[in-house]
Amino acid sequence: MDGMAEFPVGRRNAIVDVDGIRVGHEQRLDEHWATGTSVVLVPEGATAAVDVRGGGPGTRETDVLEPTHLVSQAHAIVLSGGSAYGLASADGVMNWLGERGHGVPVSQRPGEVVPVVPAAVVFDPPMSDWGNRPDAGFGYRAAEAASRTETREGNVGAGTGAVAGSLKGGVGTASTVLDDGTVVGALMVVNSSGEVIDPDTGLPWFPVPGLRAPDPAEVAAGRPAPGRPHRHGRSERTLNTTVGVVATDRILTKAQCKRVAVAAHDGLARAVRPAHAMFDGDTAFALATGTGGELPEPWAVALDRVCAAAAHVTAVAIVRAVLAAQPVGEVTSYTNRYPSARE
Repeated sequence: MDGMAEFPVGRRNAIVDVDGIRVGHEQRLDEHWATGTSVVLVPEGATAAVDVRGGGPGTRETDVLEPTHLVSQAHAIVLSGGSAYGLASADGVMNWLGERGHGVPVSQRPGEVVPVVPAAVVFDPPMSDWGNRPDAGFGYRAAEAASRTETREGNVGAGTGAVAGSLKGGVGTASTVLDDGTVVGALMVVNSSGEVIDPDTGLPWFPVPGLRAPDPAEVAAGRPAPGRPHRHGRSERTLNTTVGVVATDRILTKAQCKRVAVAAHDGLARAVRPAHAMFDGDTAFALATGTGGELPEPWAVALDRVCAAAAHVTAVAIVRAVLAAQPVGEVTSYTNRYPSARE
């Protein structure tokens, strides 16, 4: 069965189609800056899990998400540029949540809470002047801007300085609604060392609607010269890591959420080649808001269906990130390299 037919597109084709999810971005893009922070906000809490497959992750508060550990919910997931320095952006999201009383209560007094805010970062420092990286202010402003209608893609938030192989990367999002009413969505930040586009065809490894085979001359021009790495940019250092969030509106346990996070990496591997390298920090978070009720019975069959959908929307979101991105500095974009590919 055709994947697009099997997984019909959600209303906005974005993770905010999942009830209870808000998305916010903060970025800076000028001649000295190309970086930012994205937040998937669930102030009332959502069951959460994570699966880390890359060899070089930059993460925060991932141990708390293990199924055997005490806390079962997160209140936000932060995705940021800035490499490990960018993890500071999660402080701003914590402060925003704490000021509003969202978090795990730690006393009988109102407002004394500790928000659970896991985070993962991408390595984009070479796209900015050294020292220009997201801080707590980026996270706070991203949380302040978060809404149920945010669907921007490309050079926004944590995708502002992202590079996907030899092309500009960015933020992408997608969603699907299953025949039992389950909603599954993804938001991905694509900064991969691997390619999302097959250099021999000029088309994504994972097919999406709206593209046709580009002109052969464009494909030939886009192939790397023999002996030269297939990458452009301000630095010879590679810019690595794809991170993101998949979400569903069903009630899931932490262990079930973990299965969804694992499945998201299947979608990553379909869309990025190679994936999960030692210099990547590929990380997938999963959230279950629970607004759509329990999984239909038999639950294991229903969970497998959610996992299949998670892999699908992850792959679609990754491709959409590259298609939506615009050039930054010397890093060209898909639409610039293959202008004839758009139908």
